[in-house]
Amino acid sequence: MTKVLVIADTHNKLPPIICKVARGADEIWHLGDLCDEWIVDELRVLGPPLTLVRGNCDSNYQWPLRCDLTRSGIRFRLQHIPPSPKQPPADCDVLLHGHTHVPRNEMIGGVRFLNPGCVTRPNRGAPPSVAWLDVSDDGDLTWELKSIR
Repeated sequence: MTKVLVIADTHNKLPPIICKVARGADEIWHLGDLCDEWIVDELRVLGPPLTLVRGNCDSNYQWPLRCDLTRSGIRFRLQHIPPSPKQPPADCDVLLHGHTHVPRNEMIGGVRFLNPGCVTRPNRGAPPSVAWLDVSDDGDLTWELKSIR
């Protein structure tokens, strides 16, 4: 089992509760709009390996726009801005994104679209949130939103 803390859209703020929430994570995936390098440093101090992608508000052009990962045979794509739902990517099973500041768990064209919501400025009445992604050794996924109010 791999337990991944998925966060997005911190926008230069990292609430202290993130340090508590991250306990027990095997990995941390940040889906963009960190905005400043100190967020990366703070997340790395937590211990689990950090994977991140660049968002539209990030100015570090060394960060990738997308990252493809495989866990237990499942192909994951991390990117900040989601693709058009009319053209889901054919080369991944799960697409994780930020940008909209709204949580999401939706199947489109055989691809599962996941968004953990926003840590600092949620939209459409959603509370500030992160998500836990559990990937079992046999490829089962569990996605759980966690409010960080």
